[in-house]
Amino acid sequence: MTPMVSFRQLQVFATVARLGSVSAAARELCLSQSATSQALSELERQLGVALFERHGRRLRLNDLGRQLLPRAEQLLDGVDAFVAAATEPEGELHGVLDVAASATVGTYLLPGLVGRFSEAHPGTDLRLRLRNTHEVIRDVLRLEADLGLVEGECREPRLESESWCEDRLVVVCAPSHPLAGHARLDDIALEEAAWILREPGSGTREVFEQAMRDRGVLPRVRMELGQHEAIKQAVLAGLGLGCLSRLSVAGELARGELVPLDSELDLRRTFSLVWHPGRYRSPLWQAFKVFLRESTPVEHLQAVPAQR
Repeated sequence: MTPMVSFRQLQVFATVARLGSVSAAARELCLSQSATSQALSELERQLGVALFERHGRRLRLNDLGRQLLPRAEQLLDGVDAFVAAATEPEGELHGVLDVAASATVGTYLLPGLVGRFSEAHPGTDLRLRLRNTHEVIRDVLRLEADLGLVEGECREPRLESESWCEDRLVVVCAPSHPLAGHARLDDIALEEAAWILREPGSGTREVFEQAMRDRGVLPRVRMELGQHEAIKQAVLAGLGLGCLSRLSVAGELARGELVPLDSELDLRRTFSLVWHPGRYRSPLWQAFKVFLRESTPVEHLQAVPAQR
């Protein structure tokens, strides 16, 4: 006999998979923790399989759970679409989308784009979380994010990706720094300088280190910081040189608070969209991806002062 799986069980399964715990899923679904746990246990009992690995109170999808989650999401989205067809204007987008973005994209590009999309589609809920590139890839692999936006190319073979738009990093220093008056930094100056950089695992750090390796230069890292603003403050204080996206230093460059430094470093990079091929791509997912493609923020990138 085919197991009888309920809408509530599928809803609990998908929510626990996204949030990683029964208690968090219970809060979101406005259920008691015991009812949520019972629904999940009953689903696994009826199917005769385990869907999660248990790590204390944390639950993580096992291989079978990862295979079944997109199907559960598709069924849930179908129910939502059925209800929406009866209660909302035809063609109205609705639903929740979890988007993980690396720091530069998530701080300087996505908020405005998400705002425009949400204003055009008020029935949607786009949840943006900031990570470094390594963490975004991890979240997408674990099905904890529907879509990822990262700095650079995605080299994870289990994920699909495509280029979104281009960016360029810029080397900056304080106006009072001894290198501020140099026309161009040679390899010796690059190697002898003290650097204030993003932490390992960030896309910005990866592009910078690859550019230095291409020149045969080993940077002298004085400080590693996890936020753009912290790096800018350290550079402004004269503690060393920074290498950041033009997007993140546009205001400081325009006001003369930071000085761009020219060099032979190749600091071009690409922002990429990343997703799991097994994840269900809802109408909202597809609409937001098309919106991003059509809203490539080239005008923002071109408006930022380039290196001199």
